[in-house]
Amino acid sequence: MLESHVITYLFFAVIQFLTGVLANGIIVLVTGPDLIKQRKMVPLDLLLCCLAISRIGFQMVNFYVILAVLSLIELSPVAETFTVFMFVSESGLWLATWLSVFYCAKITNVTHPFFFWLKLRISKLVPLLIFGSLLFTSLTSVFHSECSWTLFQKVWLGLFSPNVTIQMKELSTVPFAFLVTEFLLPLIIFLISALLLIFSLGRHTQQMINTAPGTRHPNTSVYFSVLLSILSFLVLYLSQYMMAALIFSQISKVRQFIFLVSMLVLGSYPSGHSIILILGNPKLKESAKKFFLLSKCCQ
Repeated sequence: MLESHVITYLFFAVIQFLTGVLANGIIVLVTGPDLIKQRKMVPLDLLLCCLAISRIGFQMVNFYVILAVLSLIELSPVAETFTVFMFVSESGLWLATWLSVFYCAKITNVTHPFFFWLKLRISKLVPLLIFGSLLFTSLTSVFHSECSWTLFQKVWLGLFSPNVTIQMKELSTVPFAFLVTEFLLPLIIFLISALLLIFSLGRHTQQMINTAPGTRHPNTSVYFSVLLSILSFLVLYLSQYMMAALIFSQISKVRQFIFLVSMLVLGSYPSGHSIILILGNPKLKESAKKFFLLSKCCQ
């Protein structure tokens, strides 16, 4: 019989998993058919659809690992398991980074020639960025499969056999350094684009308030909601890196409680941000309302 704390944790993990799959499923169902029907490709819809698909994959792998750690299912300790986890995790980070860059290019007003060039061409660059990210992530996942397998062994041994000493191959410094750099690169790009977007929206909102003191500009609430959305995105994005850093900082001595909490936080990012995307996009928000109304009528 399962213990009470396992049942409690499993309850939150299931809620998170279902929320993530449902939110991202709505995004795929709304943007996917439009991409097929329309002859002209919509870059934002393509980016949102690919991001949602990658997040559904991440939620499935994340939930699978959680069930294995709770000893509810048997996880075969093979190199491919952790390689798949690395692929869906890194591809999701890259796609979320390009989404931030897309919003930054479209909204931010920066006088630098590079940003002017990016603003004019970002729509055409989206398919290339998506394809390049998936290709790059696939190649690096295969290239780092040996390093990923060593990391997986160390984490798994620390979870289930903390007092057992087993001779394992040590991590090579160069491949591990490249692996860390590959995960930090999308973070750096994301931070630059997100901070530029936040400062630009904040400055623009302040200017609208100062131009008409005592009155409320109709666009002020819109810019403020977008600003809060980007800030929430930033916090959720950074939380994923913080949890990954926490796990790998204690890689050979990580305990089940820390690992499970970290996995729950890792899963909260794709779920929470997808909900923010739905609430901030009128088309997605309307489709979500129709879905819930339909589900109530079917009950």
